[in-house]
Amino acid sequence: MKRRGLFGALAALALVAPRRAHAGTYLDAAAVLLDESRRSLDFAQAHAMDAKLGALLAPLAEARVRAGRKLAVPREAEKAHPHLLLSLEGAERAIAAMAEGSPAKLLRLAMQARDDERSFRAMLLAAHLALPDLDRK
Repeated sequence: MKRRGLFGALAALALVAPRRAHAGTYLDAAAVLLDESRRSLDFAQAHAMDAKLGALLAPLAEARVRAGRKLAVPREAEKAHPHLLLSLEGAERAIAAMAEGSPAKLLRLAMQARDDERSFRAMLLAAHLALPDLDRK
């Protein structure tokens, strides 16, 4: 009985592992882009009134959007990818609002960017994919 369970687990791993390996670079890059975006948004929200800081953060957010657009998207993640871009673009617009001195707009757009990130993660999960945990060593 234990042997059957072990073989079942190995078979399931064999089905999931190739997907992860094929989409690995994409998932790793998406995880880094989203992590940096989230950290910037958190910091921006804590300093929402600092337009000069927003002006410094804006080019970084724009670079993340450009990088996200250049990613080679594996077939398994094609449906989820637009939500990654929406999240990155939303974060970029939020930080641009900060640079323009509009903290209310920053907060609204930051929430929208986080919603798009959640949609991206949910769509990856539906495709049996997951972003790596960057905090794990």
